[in-house]
Amino acid sequence: MTTTAWQRCINPQCKATYELTEIHHYCPQCGSLLDVEYDWDHLAVPKSLAHFERYWSERMIPQRFSGVWRFHELLPFAPLEECVTVGEGQTILQQSKPVAAYTGMKPGSLYLQYEGLNPSGSFKDNGMAAGTTHGRLVGAKVSACASTGNTSASLALFCSTTKSMNCVIFIGSGKIAYGKLSQALDYGAKTIQIEGDFDDAMARVQEVSKELGIYLLNSVNPFRLEGQKTIMFRVLEALRWEVPDWIVVPGGNLGNSSSFGKAFIELHRLGLIKKVPRLAVINASGADTLYRLYEQEKLRWNGGNVDRAKIDAFFHQMDVEGRRASTIASAIEINRPVNLTKCLRALDFCNGVVRKVSEQEILDAKAQVGAGGFGCEPASAASVAGTKKLVEEGIIGRDERVVCILTGYQLKDPNATVAYHGTDRAFFEKVLGARGVQTTEYANHPISVGNDLGQILSVLRQGK
Repeated sequence: MTTTAWQRCINPQCKATYELTEIHHYCPQCGSLLDVEYDWDHLAVPKSLAHFERYWSERMIPQRFSGVWRFHELLPFAPLEECVTVGEGQTILQQSKPVAAYTGMKPGSLYLQYEGLNPSGSFKDNGMAAGTTHGRLVGAKVSACASTGNTSASLALFCSTTKSMNCVIFIGSGKIAYGKLSQALDYGAKTIQIEGDFDDAMARVQEVSKELGIYLLNSVNPFRLEGQKTIMFRVLEALRWEVPDWIVVPGGNLGNSSSFGKAFIELHRLGLIKKVPRLAVINASGADTLYRLYEQEKLRWNGGNVDRAKIDAFFHQMDVEGRRASTIASAIEINRPVNLTKCLRALDFCNGVVRKVSEQEILDAKAQVGAGGFGCEPASAASVAGTKKLVEEGIIGRDERVVCILTGYQLKDPNATVAYHGTDRAFFEKVLGARGVQTTEYANHPISVGNDLGQILSVLRQGK
């Protein structure tokens, strides 16, 4: 095990450190979140990000093929040959003129980072490559997670493919899309469905992991976030190492926004980038904890001295009012984001903003992303809907370079897509109408015709 990396408490009043071989989800001394830190002075740090281009010629080596471990020098907590991979990170950054026009931006200014191309269909594979690597290094036999779907699918895939650990997943009742649940079941995970939502499942899995010594692989695990940093490395790679003006990302458990912030903090301190992008985190209106705390309550990182009393009071009032997260964007249907404080740090460093978008805005944006050739799950479309809102507010300039993160593949939640584009009104009302979606302005409705050549030809000729 390398001695140039360790775990450190993010609380500046504590800063306790722990060995890599120790398994902690929170600092044992003060209860804060942990970071993975490195002794960069004694590591072979590249002089420029272009250094990583050399590894394209070594793609026959699994770890070099990986879009995570190709950047091993920037997350060197384990020897390269021991890093777990299933071929994750083969994702693309694509300009989208149709989506740019929809958001009010100039052509060529908006990019979609499509993480749905990962083996399990979501960005979670980046973090799981790093998380399962650490789990195997510490000798874990069983891993677990709470999930709204993508985490469970990714963990189950990694455990099934690599045979590194057995897998247990916790889900809430009726709180997981079938497209995601089917993956976890197919990959052989032991699935525990509890009465409650994601926040309940998250609380129970942490208790169970502590009681039974199970390796927890939710994003509270700092090694998960190390893998998710590499999404930003690949964005920079696709832009020929130029830093964009904005990164826009959906906000659920806030692992992505936290890891992106850590990536830019480290790259800037290492002198590998001079400019830092601004960060926008987009909540669904039915799961808007970060928006309320950051934009309304003015909660800030404050040099690490986060106002815990304000957070505790917010969650207490949430319980008193019985507020539960509810959104069609199930991947971000979370009331108590475990990475809240790390996200505050990222927002501080990246001069960030937080917005919330409605179900209608999410579904309309999703249809526009699909029409441009990139089907995505509803949560992904929150980044596009948020960009549109920020352009309308004048926060994002029409000619600035913006990267929207598409977190998951379209077939993760096909019901939402079919309900939006389909003609079955009863199905629409069940899936979307009950959530306040009223119009389908950008729907691509199927055309019903009789089983008759003349009718078919008539329809097709009209469409010329």
